[in-house]
Amino acid sequence: MKLYFAPRTRASRPRWLLEELGVPYELVRLDLSTQENRAPEFLAVSPLGQLPALVDGDTTLLEPSAICLYLADRYPEKQLAPPPGSVDRGAYYQWLLFAEVTLQPAVTKLHEHAQLPEDQKSSSHVLDALAKHRAWLNAVLDVIDTQVAERDFLAAGRFTVADLVTASILHLANHLKLLEERPRLVNYVYLHCQRPACGRAVT
Repeated sequence: MKLYFAPRTRASRPRWLLEELGVPYELVRLDLSTQENRAPEFLAVSPLGQLPALVDGDTTLLEPSAICLYLADRYPEKQLAPPPGSVDRGAYYQWLLFAEVTLQPAVTKLHEHAQLPEDQKSSSHVLDALAKHRAWLNAVLDVIDTQVAERDFLAAGRFTVADLVTASILHLANHLKLLEERPRLVNYVYLHCQRPACGRAVT
């Protein structure tokens, strides 16, 4: 298996999972500052030049959650996904896709605002949009906060890919100081992001 990777991108998620699985893989680092992701060789793998990309024999996957779902099912003995057809599998799908489809865009909107030039951040249009984005993110965080109120894991009573994806996104939210009044979510981030495999995945 070959994973195309750059630090501080969504490619960190499948790399974290590969480290959790402990299976051999080749890591291909791309330097985004020199636009190595626009090189013809990589565009032949990922036509939009986006990371991550996983090549496993004749299979090529480009979306991080698709890669994680595929890898967890490829190595069922590692128990990073509930068995297909189980009740826990439904909750696993729910939380993994909630993180990708609902949480990720909400955090991204706030991240984009943080990167705006200072002279643009205070315009009334931007401030109105920011207030709406913050309100939506708070509603999304409420849902996760409630789920982890009495448990450390989102599904199946153990660490799964759903936790890996959610914790990685919440880690960014915490870095942006969006979890300052969410001690349970901060604890959730620390619990999972202190796993040794996570530490290996971000270097």
